[in-house]
Amino acid sequence: AQPPTFTLAGIPGLPMSSHWMALPLCCLYLLVLLGSGTLLWVVRADHSLHTPVYYFLSTLAMADLGLSLSTLPTMVAVFWFKSPSFPFEACVAQMYFVHAFSVIESGVLVAMAFDRFVALSCPLRYSSGLTSPLIMKAGGVIFLRAVCVVLPVAVLMGKMPFCGPRVLSHSFCLHQDMLRLVCGDVRVSRVRLYGLMAVMLTKGLDSLAILLSYTMILRAILSTVSQAAQAKAFSTCISHLCAVLVFYIPLIGLSIAHRFGRQLSPLAPTLMADACLLVPPVLNPLVYSWRTRQIRGWVLTLLCPRAA
Repeated sequence: AQPPTFTLAGIPGLPMSSHWMALPLCCLYLLVLLGSGTLLWVVRADHSLHTPVYYFLSTLAMADLGLSLSTLPTMVAVFWFKSPSFPFEACVAQMYFVHAFSVIESGVLVAMAFDRFVALSCPLRYSSGLTSPLIMKAGGVIFLRAVCVVLPVAVLMGKMPFCGPRVLSHSFCLHQDMLRLVCGDVRVSRVRLYGLMAVMLTKGLDSLAILLSYTMILRAILSTVSQAAQAKAFSTCISHLCAVLVFYIPLIGLSIAHRFGRQLSPLAPTLMADACLLVPPVLNPLVYSWRTRQIRGWVLTLLCPRAA
């Protein structure tokens, strides 16, 4: 029989009713909703932003919203309402959406890297090559890949037997965290192997694709004679590079902590997991708003209409 509930530990060393922790978390979620929501509204309202890079940026904002909203219920329940118990089926569903939106975000970052490569290496063919139908197809492929890769993990996890204290080490359900609670089943090694393969086939290949894209981008930029043109080309890539670093650095740190950091304090993987799911959605709208003149202008108009 499946266990009825999991207990979410929150942050090790802190009492479950840490309202001083709940307030900044709620502020971060509010920043995500405002930032990503404003970004989507600006791109929709300004017809000059109806270009491939901003379509991908809108998809990235939607993935950020989905990732944040997937973890919001348990975060608020644990830190605000002192309710750490979570039904098994809901925990599996949350695990699925968290990992699926994470894979979607990784895929969008690859598409944005390819977009920058085409824009810098073939500027004359950029508008005619990256058409709206092609972008929609790319978005559909990114979405279907996430669904197909993560769904078997959720199905297999739903059939696993759990025993002993069912206490998770985070404020939300993650595949790695749930898997360590499985007991007495030979299939656990297969699930663990599939999870590792899924990570390598998605985020592993995505990171290599981004690295390859930027290697070719760097070659295209250095082949430009004008230093002013080189500086402008580098400037167009800074926002995307920041988004890539903000997404992958905490993710790599969390993977290392889960697989090789058994001697680390339980606080380390917990904080890394929180950083993986909260830092990118908070920072992405800020980075793109600051680096993009049109978006910055709209934001300043909303905040200070008289000054605008």
